Amino acid sequence: MTDSVATWVIAGLEVVAALGIATYWVTWFREPHDEPWLPEGYVEHETPFVFADAILATVLVLAAVLQVTEPPLGPVAELALGGRRPGLGNSLGLIAAGMLAFLGILDLAYFARTGLFKREHGGIVNIGVVAGTLLLSVILTLRFV
Repeated sequence: MTDSVATWVIAGLEVVAALGIATYWVTWFREPHDEPWLPEGYVEHETPFVFADAILATVLVLAAVLQVTEPPLGPVAELALGGRRPGLGNSLGLIAAGMLAFLGILDLAYFARTGLFKREHGGIVNIGVVAGTLLLSVILTLRFV
């Protein structure tokens, strides 16, 4: 088990993101999505993303668990690697970063094209989702590259 505060913080962010994804979809499937301003085909467009997001949430949780449980490096290996730890948890963290970037960019493009960033169309929440997704992607990329 690691004693690195930075690793625990990153792992915590990954778990919080995974829980956020799960909460989003549980909430999303309980709503009717019958607002007149929603773009045509909105439900058909969004529904398949539950599968990619489920895989992403799983990768985030697995990465977090492995990052905190993988054995620490010795001081010589730590110095030689410049503080970067190889391992499956870190690799999964980098995979999650790519998935977050891809999904965040897709949401950014779709919401911008369809007017879903307007305040009256749930824009504040949509901006938060996109910004949070892309920010976590950047954080994980910087941590694991």
